[in-house]
Amino acid sequence: MGKLLLSLLIGLVAGVIDIIPMLIQKLDKYSIISALIQWIVVGVVVSHIQIELESWLKGLVIAVLMGLPIIVLVMKNDAKSALPILMMCVILGSFVGFISDKYVR
Repeated sequence: MGKLLLSLLIGLVAGVIDIIPMLIQKLDKYSIISALIQWIVVGVVVSHIQIELESWLKGLVIAVLMGLPIIVLVMKNDAKSALPILMMCVILGSFVGFISDKYVR
C-alpha cells in the first residue's frame, strides 16, 4: 500500500474514533464531517512532515495546533466542548504519530 493511501487510512481511523461520540450525541452533520476531514488531513500531515520530535509527540503537537482554530470556533457557542476536543487532539494525535511512524515510514 502506498504511503499516501496508508496515511489517509490512519487519518480515517482516527476520524472515525473521534466522530463516534459525536454521532451518539446527534451533533450537527457539518461538525461531524468537519471533524472527520480534519483527522484525515492530520493523518497525512503527521505522516509526511519531518520534525525532530518523537513520533507520538509530533502527532500530538500537530493535532493540537491544527485543532486550535476549531476549538476557538466551537468555544463561541459551546465553551464546555473545548476541553473534550483538546483531549481528543492529544490522544488521537499521539496515536496518529505513533502509528504513522510505525507503518508509513
